Amino acid sequence: MIQPLRSEAVPDVPEPAPAPAPKGLGATLKALREAGQLTLGDVSARLKFSTRQIEALEAEQWDDLPRGAPLRGFVKNYGRYLGADVDALVALLDSQVGSTGARPLPMSMPASLGAADLSVQGEPTHRPWGWLIIILILLIVVGFYAIERGWVPDTWLVFDWLKSLKK
Repeated sequence: MIQPLRSEAVPDVPEPAPAPAPKGLGATLKALREAGQLTLGDVSARLKFSTRQIEALEAEQWDDLPRGAPLRGFVKNYGRYLGADVDALVALLDSQVGSTGARPLPMSMPASLGAADLSVQGEPTHRPWGWLIIILILLIVVGFYAIERGWVPDTWLVFDWLKSLKK
């Protein structure tokens, strides 16, 4: 005869409560890194940032990190590597540090500058007239020397006084 299984009263074992969502950018990045079983060395080798910088980011030590666009790029690259939502991470960064986005440059021009003062990019504002004069004098001297030596044909000498220079 088969006996039915006894159902023993199993004491209620509380299920582990889900871990609270990390608060802040650094804690979020650290939780994502640990969930992926990545070490600081793994992240450092992949992103080409020092472990000290990654630790500072995860600890939210903003004074030890670059400001502005470099910090924003660092967070974006770290987020991409971890497979996270980059836009959400950048929004978290902006809420903690302030805006790290590119700021438009003011386009006002001082009243002292006129349109004539603006030069084409890479073009110097002064003209090298001295070099031009030196080259021109050098060409004239070489020309007279060539005429005096007889290296220039008579048909090229259109002025009589040039022909008189030739021996």
